[in-house]
Amino acid sequence: MFKNSMRLEFLSKSQNVSLARVAVAAFVSDIDPTLDEIEDVKVIISEVVTNAIIHGYDDNEDGIIVLEANLEGKELILKVEDKGKGIEDIDLAMTPFYSSRADLEHAGMGFMFMQSFSNSLKVNSNVGEGTSVIIKKVFESVS
Repeated sequence: MFKNSMRLEFLSKSQNVSLARVAVAAFVSDIDPTLDEIEDVKVIISEVVTNAIIHGYDDNEDGIIVLEANLEGKELILKVEDKGKGIEDIDLAMTPFYSSRADLEHAGMGFMFMQSFSNSLKVNSNVGEGTSVIIKKVFESVS
């Protein structure tokens, strides 16, 4: 059974969303998922990292985001952590079309996309301490 793990730490700059997407796509390529499955992972990463930047750090580019990826067989576990402001009401934040930043032109669909493209999603957050999002994605095409 294939097994691997990685950890990536980067500043909360919007250009690092692409870095995270490419890193995880390359990381899972060894198990030969379909292009659609890779695109799913890239959407998940884009949404979770963008949420950390925009909502966790309020676009402050000095924050640190930690991305961990663990791959065992055909199961990918992603953990994205920030030490930003945290989420006051996780259920409300996960409501489609809700955004804590009404001043921005975001649709409030980030968590919905993450849930749609993953097998499971867990959010842990403490106000003033940060947020951790754990996402599981099973690559059905991989034997």
